[in-house]
Amino acid sequence: MRQTTLKYLLLLLAQIVLWNYFNFTQYLFVAFLPAMILCLPVSRSAVYAMVVAFLTGLAADFLVTGQLGLTSFALVPVALLRRPVITLVFGSELFARGEDLSFQRQGWQKFLLAVLLLTAVFLLLYLWVDDAGMHPFWFLAVKFAASLAVSTALSLYVANLMLEETGERWK
Repeated sequence: MRQTTLKYLLLLLAQIVLWNYFNFTQYLFVAFLPAMILCLPVSRSAVYAMVVAFLTGLAADFLVTGQLGLTSFALVPVALLRRPVITLVFGSELFARGEDLSFQRQGWQKFLLAVLLLTAVFLLLYLWVDDAGMHPFWFLAVKFAASLAVSTALSLYVANLMLEETGERWK
């Protein structure tokens, strides 16, 4: 089993433990799954990323005893938007050179923007469907803002863990 796959599975387990045992408040939903999808190898296609996102969401929902399919519903569009966000934030040179994302080479500012965009998409979809019109708009807006701030900060740490420098500059 490759080291990246093992890291991915351990971080998925950490997300499941976080959702099962650490409900801080009803105004906060912490998710770093979008950062994990962002850190998949750049050489992989969008279909591969969407399949991984679907299976990740399904496993998370099954083990958290949540609504089966809710996390997959919010995570698959993140995987679909992954390549356009990478091109927008990091540039198309990444694809031309065939190199993977690197936290040290691209810098934390670019990762902050990429993680912020993908986490916002995930949270918008997840919170909208999970709420199903049960709360007023202000409640969802506060929950979205607080969740986005905390999830983005935690996701930067997760991205740093997943993309540890291998020592190879170019492929």
